[in-house]
Amino acid sequence: MKRYNCLIVDDEPIAREIIEKFCGYLPSLKVLASCGQAFEAMEILSSAKVDILFLDINMPVLDGISFLKTLKKAPQVIFTTAYKEYATDAFDLAACDYLLKPFSLERFIMAVGRAEERLKQLEKPLSIIQETSQIDHIFIKAEGKIYKLAFEKILYTEAQGNHTKIVTTDQDLLPTITFSTLQELLPSMLFLRVHRSFLVNMSKITHVEGNRIFIEEMQIPVGSLYRDRFMKALGL
Repeated sequence: MKRYNCLIVDDEPIAREIIEKFCGYLPSLKVLASCGQAFEAMEILSSAKVDILFLDINMPVLDGISFLKTLKKAPQVIFTTAYKEYATDAFDLAACDYLLKPFSLERFIMAVGRAEERLKQLEKPLSIIQETSQIDHIFIKAEGKIYKLAFEKILYTEAQGNHTKIVTTDQDLLPTITFSTLQELLPSMLFLRVHRSFLVNMSKITHVEGNRIFIEEMQIPVGSLYRDRFMKALGL
């Protein structure tokens, strides 16, 4: 069985003990270390391979959100916190899950399952990834109809509450699907998240001006949290 190395970062000793105990129930997890503040975690991450990071948010000196932003190549992150108001920021940083204390073992196992699924996707052989990339469309249900949408026709998508606006070369659709769910359906090598509410088809960008992306006559903002990744995707 594949085992994944875990690091626990939480300033509360009891919280660390609970997570260690929960990890002990899962044979796929190996706890490499458990520490009480971010700077100690930095040293561990620089010297050991960590697959899953259990990270508290409200910590002294450097909080969990700020700590994660400092990592150039982060593990799969599961936030563990008593504060629900940070959830949006956490998912903006591509966290696997957000566990509100006190959380149950069942909820913990679900979060770990999501992290392991992401890790398995990263471990897939190139041949499987290439085979998957041959898919060039998705089916979306909107307004009582099912539409076949070719990736090449999708310009961008925009989060609008429980709906997601899909702007294509032919029409605009407003299916009842969450933004995060749609993002998972679209190939990451073609569609890039550039803002909390926007996902763009990189091949459709006509030009970039400041913090705005132009696709034909449409302007899309680039969020500050996404700018570095966006510029790297452009090769700049």
